Amino acid sequence: MMLSLANIDVDIQSTPILRDLSMEVGAGQLVSLVGRNGAGKTTTMRTIMGMTRPRGGEMRFDDQLITGLAAYRRPALGIGYMPEDRRLVPQLTVEENMLLPAWVNPAIEQQPGLDFIYDLMPELAGMKDRKALLLSGGQQKLAALGRALMAGSRLLLLDEPFEGVAPALANRLSEVIGTLRASQRSIMIAQSELSHTHAVADREYVIERGAIVS
Repeated sequence: MMLSLANIDVDIQSTPILRDLSMEVGAGQLVSLVGRNGAGKTTTMRTIMGMTRPRGGEMRFDDQLITGLAAYRRPALGIGYMPEDRRLVPQLTVEENMLLPAWVNPAIEQQPGLDFIYDLMPELAGMKDRKALLLSGGQQKLAALGRALMAGSRLLLLDEPFEGVAPALANRLSEVIGTLRASQRSIMIAQSELSHTHAVADREYVIERGAIVS
């Protein structure tokens, strides 16, 4: 199993956010985590990335226990994260934003990573020298996906990739994610509805009030 969460409990400021949460993502699988806003999807992803520490339970990545592993060490395992709000550095160019994971992690090869991203999304090559602050919301989503791919050679965590973008771009993102499945990456997508991945997801988890209900 590429990623497994077992009985995860997370409190934020003494408030329970995740409750006994268990889920799995197999090698090469696409898994959807579906729930309304505030259900706990983003906290789940932040916990996987080590940005939020669980009070109980354990996490394993490729059978390695990572529950207490420092956040900065997780991308080195091949995990890439695309946050819902993109978190691009406005004054950096598209290419510089995508290279950020490689700048802080020498194990990530820059040019092969860029070659893969530009081959997958040629539109990013055409805007690589534009500063992130000049991009539209949809273009920022593509750049944030490119940055996640720079680190995410084995597992991609995509938080609401389709939210707030035009239908044409949402379809493009779906196409890119479908192509990524052939690269044998495992993919976990958090979303409010299933419309974009229902036909291709290997597994779907529904989360309510911090707990998996189906």
